This record gives sequence, C-alpha cells and structure tokens, in this order.
Amino acid sequence: MVPWILLIKENPMKKESVDRIVAIIKKGGIGVIPTDTIYGLVGSAFMPKTVERVYQVRQRHPKKPMLVLIEKSGDLARFGVFPNAKQRQHIKELWPGPVSMIFPCKKKGLSYLHRGSHTIAFRVPAYGTLRQLLRRTGPLVAPSANPEGLLPAHTIRQAKEYFGDSVDFYLSGKVKKKTSTVIDLTGQTIAIKRA
Repeated sequence: MVPWILLIKENPMKKESVDRIVAIIKKGGIGVIPTDTIYGLVGSAFMPKTVERVYQVRQRHPKKPMLVLIEKSGDLARFGVFPNAKQRQHIKELWPGPVSMIFPCKKKGLSYLHRGSHTIAFRVPAYGTLRQLLRRTGPLVAPSANPEGLLPAHTIRQAKEYFGDSVDFYLSGKVKKKTSTVIDLTGQTIAIKRA
C-alpha cells in the first residue's frame, strides 16, 4: 500500500484528514507526524503489535523504552502511573510543553513499552492540534522519525527517504527541529537525561 501523504500549512487539520488519520491508527497503522518538537513515528501505545512494528521500522534497539505522547496528565493513570506531590508539581510547571518525563511503570502487561526497564517517558505536547488528535486516538508511541543512529528527519522528504512505503501515512507540518528535554523522575531528585 502506498502511504497516504497529507500536507498542511498554517491551518489546523481538517476534520476529514483527522478522521482518516484516526482510522488508520485505530486499525494498528503507523505514520510520521509533526509534534511540538520534531517529526515522530507514531502508533497506538496500547497495541503491542503496532509498537513492535515501530521498533522494526525504526530499527530501534529492542531494550530501549518508548516515548509516549498523551493528551493530558490524567492519561498517566492508564499506564498505572500515579505521580506523587513532587512529580505533580513538575507536571504543573512543565506540561504541556517540550519536556518528556520518565516515570516508574509497574503495571503488568506493559513490558512491550518499557522493555524491562519498568520506566516510560511521557510527554503532553504543547501543539494543541496534536492534543486534539490524541484525544481521539489515545496515547501514541512517538520516537523520533529516523532509523536508530541517524539524524531525525526535519522534513517529510527526509522521513520518506528513511521509511519509504514501510509506514501508512505521512503528515507534513511545521516542526521546531529540536528534540524534547528529558528528565528522570524515578528517583528522589530530578536527573536531566537530555537537555
């Protein structure tokens, strides 16, 4: 199947386009979309086969945990993550925004996401249109759109050079070309994993 390509400029996604993306994702499809930081390779976080496909297409190291985009902090509970008071303060200060937070994840059945680390990085994006999409699709895994070890794609053309027909759709939009800051909230103090 030839991937579906949607080009958007300044305007928000039209309803028909959103409907189509939602339908593809809910059927287990994967695609490349702009986030509030860089392009991400996305798929449903609650479909293990979809997540495995993202690992394979991206050639991601099998032991490396996933990044998950969520619409709001309340979605953390769906992963068995219940922030303490200190963590809630960081959430209040930094979300929505380009900061990914690593939380402990002890919920059974999620090893396909945490890969044995029992930690998952989450982010609530500042891009309102993306949060609207997340409201309909549910949480999405979203590693950067590049094969492991290569630079992130800054354009859809670059993403297509990387992935070709191995994804189901490409969504073009504006990105900031900077990855998110990653902070680790699993310990007693904050550890900055990526500035």
